[in-house]
Amino acid sequence: MKLETIAVHAGRKIDAGSGAVAPPILLSTTFERAADGTFPKGHIYARSGNPNREELESCLASLEGGAVAAAFASGSAATMALFQALRPGDHVIAPLDAYWGTTVQLREILCPWGLEVSFVEMSDLANVETALRPQTRLIWVETPSNPLLKIVDIAGVLKLARRAGTLVACDSTWATPVLQRPLELGADLVMHATTKYLGGHSDVLGGALIAARNDELFERIRKVQTTGGGIPSPFDCWLVRRGVSTLPWRVRAQSEQAMRIAQFLSTHPNVAAVHYPGLPQHPGHAIAARQMTSFGGMLAFQVRGDKSKTMSVAARVRVFTRATSLGGVESLIEHRASVEGPGTRAPENLLRVSVGLEHVEDLIEDLNQALA
Repeated sequence: MKLETIAVHAGRKIDAGSGAVAPPILLSTTFERAADGTFPKGHIYARSGNPNREELESCLASLEGGAVAAAFASGSAATMALFQALRPGDHVIAPLDAYWGTTVQLREILCPWGLEVSFVEMSDLANVETALRPQTRLIWVETPSNPLLKIVDIAGVLKLARRAGTLVACDSTWATPVLQRPLELGADLVMHATTKYLGGHSDVLGGALIAARNDELFERIRKVQTTGGGIPSPFDCWLVRRGVSTLPWRVRAQSEQAMRIAQFLSTHPNVAAVHYPGLPQHPGHAIAARQMTSFGGMLAFQVRGDKSKTMSVAARVRVFTRATSLGGVESLIEHRASVEGPGTRAPENLLRVSVGLEHVEDLIEDLNQALA
């Protein structure tokens, strides 16, 4: 089936009891045993399984072309589950430019726990090759990256990983399964913060890991999920599954609008730089064009001026909302360095933009007046 059909139907079925087309939300935390002590309907307790969560996991596995998926209470919980499924002494290679929360997890929680981590500029594959060790267990890829939209050559990383006998996981939150298919390229796992584009309406927190194989590593991930308890509620699962139904159409529209906005910003006299892989001058444009079907709804730009001037641009927007997060129907703008705080790698004059579904001409006019 095509992606649009999968997005509507995967994991969904007509409710047997009522005939309802929309799936019911089953809030029960516990499930009845049969007289002989078995669980013939497959559910025991909400932490180990719930019908809404199983529907969502089935949908996400189908959406990415994976064998199996695990849903979590947040993208950070999903990322943490994968790292916790490794062993103390294992080595991870991670990108320098990445979601700040992932960097904090690795540096402040998992390194003291015993994981060894090398942060490299991953858009240059030579850095990845140099960082490889006999103990390297995982290469963590984020492409496009947050917040500078750097592009990592997934196929190139996989060649290095296969020679070294290590796994590759990709944070594909910004690209979504609509624009980028890491498992089809050969990656072992994909992570999504389902809070973002998959949920799509800024009203649910969630995350997921989708694996190419239901192997021993995924069994450890499942153990972390159920024993650690970082699970989403039935309603959260229902909301994400509902959001997925319109995912392909939303993401394509947002990508088209982001390209228009990036082109506008690239010619504006008060903009020093635009970070968007759809622009031919972007250093990763050729790789992005090869591994993505379009370039996404996220961009960043640097104001010609200092932090004060940059903050004043954000203060003047009228259609955009000054807020953290991304992937919803409303357009957001934020000063990323002040959100990340001390240690941030984001330039002080950078604004990160999540393009929504308002009319693109209204969005361009809003940025134009704010930059004036």
